[in-house]
Amino acid sequence: MATSLDIVFAALADPTRREILHMLLEDDMAVTDVAEPFAMSLAAISKHLAILAAAGLISQEKRGRVKWCKLEPDALSAASVWMQSFGQFEPINLDAFEAFLTQELGTADAPASILEQ
Repeated sequence: MATSLDIVFAALADPTRREILHMLLEDDMAVTDVAEPFAMSLAAISKHLAILAAAGLISQEKRGRVKWCKLEPDALSAASVWMQSFGQFEPINLDAFEAFLTQELGTADAPASILEQ
């Protein structure tokens, strides 16, 4: 599992690839349509698409003369489960923490004085 997670996270590390995935959320797209908003060559976009396909994040198929890309959202499930394991910790409510400190220390400016130390 670690190897597939490594491949997925490596693919997601690049902002261009993340943008491509975001674009494919809407619908399947032809490779030329995927390339259109980027200031790079079609060959460079094809390399990005190959990395996304190797990670299983997209699939590609030929329809006539056109190569289409499709998002494969299930490929993100293992990464999502891994990341959610860190969600077991409750987020800190800073307003409640400030109110607690103010009440415990008995001064209105207690949090500021603590932060200055």
